[in-house]
This record gives sequence, C-alpha cells and structure tokens, in this order.
Amino acid sequence: MKLWGTTTREYFWGYFFVTIGSITFFGFLFEAVASSLFPLPQNTALANDRYYYCVLVPLTLPVIMVAVYFHWLSMKLFKHA
Repeated sequence: MKLWGTTTREYFWGYFFVTIGSITFFGFLFEAVASSLFPLPQNTALANDRYYYCVLVPLTLPVIMVAVYFHWLSMKLFKHA
C-alpha cells in the first residue's frame, strides 16, 4: 500500500530502521536473558567481575544526558519543520 507522497526511498529507510531496531532489541534481549543460561567463562577475570556495577551508574548518566539532548533536539526540529 503506497501512501500519498511516499517514495521508494522513504520505504527503504523505514524498513531499514525497523530492521536495525529489531536486531538491536533481540541482541540485547539475548544478552540479558539467554546468556545467563550458559556456563561461566573459563577466564577468571570475566567470571569474577566485581567492578561492573561500580561503574555502571556513573557511566549511565552521560548516556542519559545525551539521550535527553537528542530528544529535545528532535522535538525542536519536528516543531519547526
């Protein structure tokens, strides 16, 4: 079904972003759920990682700030387009 004014290029980018988003979602879902079912790695540095949660929150804050900025920017561009 072709909507009024849509081109083949717009359909390509739409399907492209949906595909990339789906691959990313299922990849993270696998890492969060399915990888815990596998045995621990033989590398003791990876098996006994105690410092992961110590740096998780401090490194999450800059990522959230960038995401909030991009959200604000996209809303401004949408409003003035």
